[in-house]
Amino acid sequence: MSTNWFDRAIASVAPRAAAKRVLARQAFETLTRGYDGAAKGRRTDGWRAPGSSADTEIGVAGALLRDRMRDLVRNNPHAAKAVAVLVNNIIGAGIMPRAASGDDKLDRKVDVLFERWTAECDADGQLDFYGLQTLICREMVEAGEVLVRRRLRRASDGLPVPLQLQVLEADFLDTTKSGAIGAGRLVQGIEFDPVGKRRAYWLHAEHPGDAYGALQNGLQSRPVPATEIAHVYEKQRTQARGVPWGAPVIRSLRDLDDYEVAELVRKKTEACVTAIVFGDDEAQQGIAPSVVDADGNRVEQFEPGLIAYARGGKDIRFNQPSATGGYGEYKRASLHTISAGFRVPYELLTGDLSQVNYSSIRAGLVEFRRQIDAVQWQLFIPMFCAPVWRWFTEAAWAAGQIPSPTVPVEWSPPKFEAVDPQKDAMANLLSIRSGTMTLAEVIAKQGRNPDAVLAEIAATNAKLDALGLVLDSDPRRVTKTGSAQSSDPATDPAAEADETDPAQADQQD
Repeated sequence: MSTNWFDRAIASVAPRAAAKRVLARQAFETLTRGYDGAAKGRRTDGWRAPGSSADTEIGVAGALLRDRMRDLVRNNPHAAKAVAVLVNNIIGAGIMPRAASGDDKLDRKVDVLFERWTAECDADGQLDFYGLQTLICREMVEAGEVLVRRRLRRASDGLPVPLQLQVLEADFLDTTKSGAIGAGRLVQGIEFDPVGKRRAYWLHAEHPGDAYGALQNGLQSRPVPATEIAHVYEKQRTQARGVPWGAPVIRSLRDLDDYEVAELVRKKTEACVTAIVFGDDEAQQGIAPSVVDADGNRVEQFEPGLIAYARGGKDIRFNQPSATGGYGEYKRASLHTISAGFRVPYELLTGDLSQVNYSSIRAGLVEFRRQIDAVQWQLFIPMFCAPVWRWFTEAAWAAGQIPSPTVPVEWSPPKFEAVDPQKDAMANLLSIRSGTMTLAEVIAKQGRNPDAVLAEIAATNAKLDALGLVLDSDPRRVTKTGSAQSSDPATDPAAEADETDPAQADQQD
């Protein structure tokens, strides 16, 4: 701890008192500091850490963060790739539902009805349900949030279920609506009741950034009941709205862009000037100094392959472009920072696998997949999939197509491609045999409908039997070792028990 002039003055006349003073101040600083991160000094003088609420921070910066992130995704390949990696892993081919009421007849009916509805669910008439999932997830990652509005239709519209979904960008929320409203309050266009429950969303009729909408009074807003809206965003604090997932690295992306542009301009400039002829020429003494090209024209701009002449020139020197030392290391370090900010592995962001082996890439993917699982089950399914399923069953019940407005559902996110498919298949087999997982769970884990898969297997087996064909993959006819079954395990369970498991035989040996 440094001493000030007053301490030194006291020390010159009363050293013992000065020592006690310094020790007392040191003890006081230790008590008040507590955490190094809370220490105050020269190293933290410029550190602003306001204690404002999340809603206050987002209210000030949210719109600009959203606009800058969209600009980066449009123009920066690394930002575009990060968003694509997250969307591809969270949604993939789609998060698929399966009715799970326990009534097989009802479940099949609901599943068939939902499958028909998926092709007609988009209010814009372009995407199916799984395409909407991709669009919604992309908006959630890129812009930080997205709104999905329930649109009930007439029976005369000819839809399988009189319901469609309208996807609205976060810009539709009227952020000017903030403050008290009756006994409740408004937060950036979202209305809350006195107990803090969402009551309504104040939405513009048109996108406020659309010229046509502004001309058609699209900037006016009106409340839409919260029961009609699914608001999808990542809730990191208790905020009412979301922020772009790449917000921590917006400046890093911009800085990397600027660095690459500066490096490119430097290289282009160096490549323009091939050589300069200069020196003393007695015949041209007294002429004002200048730089001209081979035709005598004054050089005012650089061009590729330029040879410039300095008046009085008698010597020639060729340009030696400087090496770009450290460029690769800087870019790699920047991309590591960007990948950390987006929470995606560096290898997936860049496609650079030169620094990894099987074990390291697998370890990195395990953590990434755990994060994706959390996003799917704790964010996307509760905030989007569950409300849509509820809207669907309510609309189907109101139309008289199903007997109940509530039908339990199970969701199947897309499977992750195995790094080693054989090991994963054996792990699934052991899980089924040990009773820790069911066959239906394993099939659902692959992103498919278990009932549909089993029905397809039964139909395939029936066709094979009718044609008299025996495939090596048919466990009813062929053993694990490739030999013909002595009897059909489907009709004689004892035959399967008599078959020795090669894995058990290896253990016995």
